[in-house]
Amino acid sequence: MKKFPLDKEIYQQYYDEIVEKLEKDPFAKFLGIRLIEVGEGTATAELKVTQDMLNAHTTTHGAVIFALADVVFAAACNSYGRTAVALSMNIGFLAASIEGDLLRATAKEEKKNNRTSWYRITVENEREVVAILDALAYRKKDYFIPLRGE
Repeated sequence: MKKFPLDKEIYQQYYDEIVEKLEKDPFAKFLGIRLIEVGEGTATAELKVTQDMLNAHTTTHGAVIFALADVVFAAACNSYGRTAVALSMNIGFLAASIEGDLLRATAKEEKKNNRTSWYRITVENEREVVAILDALAYRKKDYFIPLRGE
């Protein structure tokens, strides 16, 4: 039976490689999302709302807010170098955001086992909480970075 390395050890030993891979997300780059911090099961990212990101009511489109939350969710659940993918996400929009706002999303791991992990994601602007998400990830057996000595 193959023994998996401990998540904490992988995070510490391969931190630079993990973050480098996560920062290459093409869709996040397209939207202008900047990954600010990646911790063990946590992540923070920011996005400046532009005119192209508004809906017909001139507030930030919900898809943009969701995309920002999805990026930090992906970074948090993949922070151990092990491939993780979304199983479900549930979002609650609490306040409007407007052009020029700096949105900051933070993901925090609430529970993790060998196969799944659960996260709470908060999206805020300079004034208030804009959205809260609960997200569930499936943790695959493979690593998306090459492990030395494997």
